[in-house]
Amino acid sequence: MKIIKQLFWIFLFSLLGEILSAIIRNIVAIPGSVIGMVLLFFALHFGVVKMEQVEDVGTWLTDNMAILFVPAGVGLLTQMDVLASVWWQLLIIMVVTVVVLLVVVGKVVESMTYKDAARNKREENK
Repeated sequence: MKIIKQLFWIFLFSLLGEILSAIIRNIVAIPGSVIGMVLLFFALHFGVVKMEQVEDVGTWLTDNMAILFVPAGVGLLTQMDVLASVWWQLLIIMVVTVVVLLVVVGKVVESMTYKDAARNKREENK
């Protein structure tokens, strides 16, 4: 019964995400699964849902994530003719995305390190 309750919470937020995605699809295209994960994150963060209410199923899902990507990989292989015609565009997008990600993460870590060092210095001066 515990697993069913945990699945209920995960499916509930997935459903809410899909409903919200359908409502706002003309404004911005965000997948319902992403919206559902964000809603679940906020529910966990603000204590609406306790970690114990989704922990076992969430752990099982993340432990078996590789299996969940097999259908998507097979779907990509069946569309290889489409991908072959735009491979260079995909390559450019991936390279630009990786570079932007590295720069943003580097700047965030640099900023956090600087703030942490400044805070430690202030505490030492007290």
